Amino acid sequence: MLSIKGINKTYHTEDGDEILALTDIDLTMEDKEFVCFIGPSGCGKTTLLRIIAGLETPDSGTIFLNNEPIKKPGPDRGMVFQEYSLFPWRTVQKNITFSLELKKVPKAQREDISRRYLQLVGLSKFANSYPHELSGGMKQRVAIARALVNDPKVLLMDEPFGAVDAQTRNRLQQELLKIWEQERKTVLFITHSVDEAVYLADRVVVFSSRPGRIKETIKIDLPRPRDRTSVDANMYRERLLSSLGAEIENTID
Repeated sequence: MLSIKGINKTYHTEDGDEILALTDIDLTMEDKEFVCFIGPSGCGKTTLLRIIAGLETPDSGTIFLNNEPIKKPGPDRGMVFQEYSLFPWRTVQKNITFSLELKKVPKAQREDISRRYLQLVGLSKFANSYPHELSGGMKQRVAIARALVNDPKVLLMDEPFGAVDAQTRNRLQQELLKIWEQERKTVLFITHSVDEAVYLADRVVVFSSRPGRIKETIKIDLPRPRDRTSVDANMYRERLLSSLGAEIENTID
């Protein structure tokens, strides 16, 4: 349902230099698939995610969602950033319903929709709270609910749990999988954690060092819920660490 063909992207610095971020990216994703991107820092993972979101344009290549070319942002793609990016002056509920207000959805309908997603992310009791009253994990749950409220076909997540502690991160991973199993969205998830990728993904796409290419794609053939400490999980972890480690050695700071 998501087809990425021949994507190339170059950035130009103020000094006139060219930085090739992505080259010859080809990838196809199935409907309702959970895919993790992993690779060295600066390899273009976020750039590709932003191109899929319609926030940046490639130099060449095309991306199709359900056979329609992606040329700009749209409600069929929801984005969750590492930074929570919530409006501090709006309550949790009003943060979630912001896009619905822009679409002029009637107030009663907005409230019904927001209640459903507040319950989905476990924040029903915090509907009238403000972002400064929430923990980091709670803020990211609000961001996930806000991304889901438009019923997107694809959920794009750029290291969404990178800013929380390890215990909260594990809990959020479990909660995300429950949401994914219930909502059945296609998910693209960027992470620097091999453990997170093995725990979450149907497939893990390993990127090379810059310029970013797809080095390999590894299918995680493990039943859910997954045991992080199992022999099979450790085998996948070691394979990913080996592949990623070779690229990190090639990274030039």
